[in-house]
Amino acid sequence: MKKRIVVALGGNALGNTAQEQRQLVRQTAVPLADLIAEGHELVLAHGNGPQVGMINLAFDSGVVPAMPFPECGAMSQGYIGYHLQNALREELLSRGLDRPVATVVTQVVVDKNDPAFQNPTKPIGSFYSKEEAEQIAEKTGFIMKEDAGRGYRRVVASPKPVAVVEDRTVNALIRDGQVVITVGGGGIPVVREGDHLEGVAAVIDKDFASEVLAEIVNADYLIILTAVEKVALNYGKPQEKWLDRVTVAEMEQYVEEGHFAPGSMLPKVEASVAFAKSGKGRTALITSLDCARDGIAGKTGTHISL
Repeated sequence: MKKRIVVALGGNALGNTAQEQRQLVRQTAVPLADLIAEGHELVLAHGNGPQVGMINLAFDSGVVPAMPFPECGAMSQGYIGYHLQNALREELLSRGLDRPVATVVTQVVVDKNDPAFQNPTKPIGSFYSKEEAEQIAEKTGFIMKEDAGRGYRRVVASPKPVAVVEDRTVNALIRDGQVVITVGGGGIPVVREGDHLEGVAAVIDKDFASEVLAEIVNADYLIILTAVEKVALNYGKPQEKWLDRVTVAEMEQYVEEGHFAPGSMLPKVEASVAFAKSGKGRTALITSLDCARDGIAGKTGTHISL
């Protein structure tokens, strides 16, 4: 049965350079095209942590004038979307499927009073040693924090998404039968000042933005892609347990018990729970890209529903 599916791709799966990304998105396009070939309506979202960090660092080099962070986010949406839409279009055409693929540069409204602005936590860009991080912080004023034992990275605020400004445009394209790439990197974070939208230096978590998007387009499925086939309790420990079909109530209990790491699996689980709770018949699926097709068929992945 045909489903409307929002797929959230991770920014780390897209590569750290334009050249690497062009190669990777060709591989990414194959399982996405598999879903479209089966008759499903696809809406794509993606992360942009490595990419927006790279762009921001390039402008901060001093060679060219500095670029505000929201504009760096817009640039990342544009070039990631450019690569994704071309790769997916070519893959579809190779199968005899003539489906338009369009990228929408998307603004996402956040609350200017969101407490996240007082405690920046979203890592972006490259990893540095402690000494390098201290030098960068002193020179630029960036907030640098240690990231999961892998080194130090710049962090910015990660406010929760409130609304998608271009929601009517996205829905119009879907009704027209187009594959839409939107809320890239979680969207360009903006706050409302009357009729004016003002960009802010922040990164919206792409999983939460994808959840809001999935509600807006009335999706049947929200697929949040990660490096593993399923979500696990006690991940990496002797008592590790992989989750198949889980109710919202069960998953909320696991969250309360602290099974999922903040900044890693936790936002994926929280976004999935929010979507599953948002309407009858809605299911969230957490799995890997290669397993997405089997996940929709019910063969694998972690399914979260009421």
